[in-house]
Amino acid sequence: MAAYAETLWLIADRRRRQPARGSAALDALFRHLGASRHENEAIATADHIWHLWMYHPHRSAANALDLAATDIAARRYDIAETRLSLLLRHLPDFAEAWHKRATLYYLLGRDDSCLEDLRRTIELEPRHFGALCCFAEILLGEGEQESARFAFSVALSLHPYLARARQVIDSTKPDRLLGGGSPTDRN
Repeated sequence: MAAYAETLWLIADRRRRQPARGSAALDALFRHLGASRHENEAIATADHIWHLWMYHPHRSAANALDLAATDIAARRYDIAETRLSLLLRHLPDFAEAWHKRATLYYLLGRDDSCLEDLRRTIELEPRHFGALCCFAEILLGEGEQESARFAFSVALSLHPYLARARQVIDSTKPDRLLGGGSPTDRN
């Protein structure tokens, strides 16, 4: 529960913190994403954001991250974990490497390790809607619906076309969490 609270605080405090590797290009893309009026436009913009998150000025770091993503897709989890852990030992401020390892741990059901890496991702990149959604999914799995709604709503404030986040927000309205409907519906 302490890991949840710490990460929730980071999310709530996100507007006062700057991304570790901020760039004018990312800032512009996030403004465009938030103002997107069509889903296809938002998806294309989000793809550009992911591309910039995956980028690192050291070519070997970007290659290691790409290889780890390929390893995860091919279910070579032990190799991916080794690559990512080595990468993070050398570049502890590479937010997307933390996120990729969190994703790996999520797939392996290692929620405690996943939460640690998600927290670090959000510390480094407070706008990381992927990390926010993964964190929200873990919260849902633990029965923490209100906290999950909060994390998903923050993700939606950054990327308004996240289907899963919208689905959860719509299906877990506060009145539904409390038993549903109005007092007149309870006869």
